[in-house]
Amino acid sequence: MSGAPGRHPSLTRAGADLIGGEWVELVPAGSGGAGGLITSRNPAHPDRVVWSGQSRPDHVPAAVQAARHALPAWASAPAEKRFAVLRRFAQVCKARAGEMADLICDETGKVLWEARAEAGLLSSKVDITLDQTEVGGVGGLRRVAGYELKLADTRAGRCWFRPHGVMAVIGPFNFPAHLPNGHIVPALAMGNTVVFKPSDKAPGVGQLLGELFQEALEAEGWRDAGIMNVVQGGADIAARLVTDDGIDGILFTGSWPVGRKILEANLDRPGRIVALEMGGNNAAVVMPDADLRQVAIEIVRCAFNTTGQRCTCTRRVVLHEAVAARLIPAICKAAASLIVGDPRAGHPVFMGPIISEAARASVLRTQAEWARRAGDVLVESSAMEGPEGSETAGGWYVTPGVMRVDRFAPDEQGGAGCDVEVFGPLLRLCVVRSADEAIEQCNATRYGLVASIFTHDETLIRRFLFEARAGCINVNTGTAGASSKLPFGGLGLSGNHRPAGSFSPDYCAYPVAGMIETGPAATIAEGMRFEDAWLR
Repeated sequence: MSGAPGRHPSLTRAGADLIGGEWVELVPAGSGGAGGLITSRNPAHPDRVVWSGQSRPDHVPAAVQAARHALPAWASAPAEKRFAVLRRFAQVCKARAGEMADLICDETGKVLWEARAEAGLLSSKVDITLDQTEVGGVGGLRRVAGYELKLADTRAGRCWFRPHGVMAVIGPFNFPAHLPNGHIVPALAMGNTVVFKPSDKAPGVGQLLGELFQEALEAEGWRDAGIMNVVQGGADIAARLVTDDGIDGILFTGSWPVGRKILEANLDRPGRIVALEMGGNNAAVVMPDADLRQVAIEIVRCAFNTTGQRCTCTRRVVLHEAVAARLIPAICKAAASLIVGDPRAGHPVFMGPIISEAARASVLRTQAEWARRAGDVLVESSAMEGPEGSETAGGWYVTPGVMRVDRFAPDEQGGAGCDVEVFGPLLRLCVVRSADEAIEQCNATRYGLVASIFTHDETLIRRFLFEARAGCINVNTGTAGASSKLPFGGLGLSGNHRPAGSFSPDYCAYPVAGMIETGPAATIAEGMRFEDAWLR
């Protein structure tokens, strides 16, 4: 990585916030009004600073005010003018996909092939959102198209949709471009304006996303407007943003503990839309008739891709005893054989480093705690320390881990099968004797994002699709890798029934009902009297 210290070459400027169409350089340490110092480092080479800047708490109300000021013109503009900006944004994303992929790779440690895949999702979100195909279409615009019907000879009933207003988007680090983009594109399409706070672990990607939107806005003639704003910072900035009185909605992707704080902070604001996409403790169920080769590959791929840092990763496997003896060794061997290395290595690499040293320590600490609670470590997750000068020297690398537990339990205080989401490459297995027990163990969690079953028994498949408590339920494929052409969201601690994906326009607008009378059909009700002479 070259460029000025604290500035990745993919970015056109040093650390800054975007407020009212203007980039405002973040003040240096020690200046008045400054918040905390935000620094992101390359997880593969922690000595390399990717982005740095001093957060500014006073930028939050300024950004909200700018978004509020821009709202009337943007919301009242013809929809095609807004859509033109988004189509331009898609073009910009395609043109700069390489820069975005490089930055994702360097700031999050995501292997380059995965980073390129994420960068490619930005433009496709526009296509999905704006799709209005009647037959076979997947776009959300058809869900918020409104309608009109005849109520009487001179009266029509009409439903139309309005934007909520100013939307706060709080982004995660694991998909720092794709997931916030999944909120921002439909929010803008429906006429909202946006204040976006990227993850403090991936501020550079957040800034570049803001640059791409701003480039599209300016290219379409929207200059000096606060349609899209970016404020950088940590938890203090997020807390200030989600409690600002000028915000009309909060679109959040992150963990349950943070989502809970957002809900608590907004208990007295029932009119504010809050859409939460949180974590998962996802289970894959394997029955005796499953294709064991397919099972082993899918479970290992989905447990450890993105170094286990996807909310859809397989965290738990529920194995029928008839296949456990064959499948457990295969899963362990496949996990131990994964290639862990530098995200930019010239050879194939499946897993790069985890996001931070603290994240790696958390994985290893949890593994040790579960081992003390009677968990059987089958493949030990460990810090991977490469020799000096090697591609992994100094990086925050951690190897995959696999454990066997007796049972899973839907609470945090139980044994090794307790209900805790570990955001890293640590997989747990348990063995069951029946389909009833398998479904019970699959549902032994307070989360409910994804569940998967491997079987060819059509009766059991139908039962699982009905009984598995999750917002996404897969058959004969793994838990990770959702489609943006489908709704995406979870139950319990995984979400609050505001699915994203193709359903994201639903939480970006609200329906208004109206009755339009075109004749003199005033209704004189029983017990009511009116004489025309009273008007003379």
